[in-house]
Amino acid sequence: MSFPNLAAFDAALTALPGPDEHAITAARARQAQLTKPAGSLARLEELAIFFAGWQGREKPVIERGSAIVFAGNHGMTVHGVSAFPAAVTAQMVANFDHGGAAINALATAAGLDFRVIPIDLDRPTLDFTIAPAMSEAECLAALSIGADAVQPGMDLILLGEMGIGNSTAAAALAAHSFGGSAADWVGPGTGVDHDGIGRKIAVIDRALAFHADAPRNPFETLRRLGGREIAAIAGAVLRARHLGIPVMLDGFICCSALAPLAGSVPGILDHCIAGHCSAEPGHEKLLGHFCLDPLLRLGMRLGEGSGAAVAVQIVRSALAAHAHMATFAEAGVSAGA
Repeated sequence: MSFPNLAAFDAALTALPGPDEHAITAARARQAQLTKPAGSLARLEELAIFFAGWQGREKPVIERGSAIVFAGNHGMTVHGVSAFPAAVTAQMVANFDHGGAAINALATAAGLDFRVIPIDLDRPTLDFTIAPAMSEAECLAALSIGADAVQPGMDLILLGEMGIGNSTAAAALAAHSFGGSAADWVGPGTGVDHDGIGRKIAVIDRALAFHADAPRNPFETLRRLGGREIAAIAGAVLRARHLGIPVMLDGFICCSALAPLAGSVPGILDHCIAGHCSAEPGHEKLLGHFCLDPLLRLGMRLGEGSGAAVAVQIVRSALAAHAHMATFAEAGVSAGA
């Protein structure tokens, strides 16, 4: 799937496929026969049934799982919104390539393939306080890069990002999509101090004012206030939906990519799970708007897909219990009244 024009992107947002109801029914029936009191594994049971529906099989598996991190640079970093210079984005991509980052270790522990996809790191987006961050062509290209990263037959993808300044873009996207001021959505990001948070708020307020009269549709919001790596996440999630692939979401920035879509397209995130709730204050608010209950609350705020990777371990436990527990009949245990 690629998006050669805006019409193609808009078409992909309509007629979204749903889960396989027959697989859901079969998975529920299996859960009712496993050697445990009904509902006693709680969220693990729900996860097994969720994955059954999206994978279209009674006993879902994660044999082809992938962690995909997109990287991009942001023009608004000229305003001092990050504790790190923009050059760190490329340096961290090199670290990913050499297997030295947290997500490398965590993806391996979760049994996932890992890919990092840098997008025009030598060409930051424009400063969104004075112009749209991306042209229409640039945003469509980033969406297409994200979509092309998702291949048929995958059992699960988790999505992460790297981009100095992107927590500022994330707060702007959330505010534009769901309302509120910059102060309602801004957090420390990479660890800026009180003055740094003030700069972020001022920059986002200017951006929101500059784009106040822009069309409020998913594409325009993404291209005006997002970044290439953020648009790529949106494209990947949309492609996964059309392929019936479950998506594990990471933190605030990852979720901000979906704010413009979720605010306009009901059910767009039905195939997604919130891996964790990060320490970035806007994340919990976003998850509330998405009606997603995170699997973990570990106070993490790294990004990279790190929290999502840890949450995959829980999913593996859920699917193992679902597939490998004995039924009452197999174990010769009375199912009770």
